[in-house]
Amino acid sequence: MSTSAPKPLPTYVTVCSGAAAGAVELVCLYPLDVVKTRMQLSKAGTGAQRQGIISMLGHIIKNEGPSNLYRGMAPLLLLEAPKRALKFGANDFWGKTFRSWLNGHSKLHALLTGCAAGATESLIVVPFELVKIRLQDPNQMHLYKGPMDVVRHIYAEHGHRGLYRGLSSTMLRHVFWNGGYFGSIPLVREALPVATTQSERLRNSLLSGTIGGFIGTALNTPLDVVKTRIQNSHAKAGERAKYHGTFSSLATIFREEGASALYKGFVPKVARLAPGGGILLLVVEVINNEVRRLLGPPYI
Repeated sequence: MSTSAPKPLPTYVTVCSGAAAGAVELVCLYPLDVVKTRMQLSKAGTGAQRQGIISMLGHIIKNEGPSNLYRGMAPLLLLEAPKRALKFGANDFWGKTFRSWLNGHSKLHALLTGCAAGATESLIVVPFELVKIRLQDPNQMHLYKGPMDVVRHIYAEHGHRGLYRGLSSTMLRHVFWNGGYFGSIPLVREALPVATTQSERLRNSLLSGTIGGFIGTALNTPLDVVKTRIQNSHAKAGERAKYHGTFSSLATIFREEGASALYKGFVPKVARLAPGGGILLLVVEVINNEVRRLLGPPYI
């Protein structure tokens, strides 16, 4: 029997498994994203800012109905499959590209691959995130009938460029999350007990993905807060919105609300994206393992 490493799966397999994993993760954990966005939009001292995750979830169910826990999910559900497909597909592509440049530097390879995948992923995310935020904001939800109505309003006011409001902050958010996520997974796996069975390997994938999700979230939350404020800000004709640039918005929030404001919504965000990172990696591994089994040598 050959002892050589299995042949990497074709990129299209990674793309499909990433798409399936993203859909599963979104449906399971989306209500936490609603809570996170509302916390990030709230000002210090408001009721939304003082509420915890459970109390805010209860408040939404009681006062707005359970369906509002999934308000704004439609554009993300349409996005999630191609987004996660692009995430894992880009990670696979950049991984193969960087491998010849960084031979023998596996940790740096994982970090740079993750950052490049995040930058690639962000290019299709911005319009969907913009629509989602407008629909999740309780102060604006009455203005729109649905996702396409948000698009029509934004296009009528600002043209096609308006749909890419917050591009730079979104790109940095994804670079930091993917760099932290994919960059930390090899380090975590090294620290875990060596897996000798399939179930142990899947356990390690779940644990390393969860820890990677936590690290990525800790790194990118300030940029996520800024992105949310930029995409939800409005300005009168001829005036500049209060939140308009990534670094100027970071400075404005820090100056007016303090450093802690840059981590608004961190708890519901990490409560979603830490286990979400584990779910993503686990589902991808399960699907990839099944494909390897079906394809047989040289993929196993």
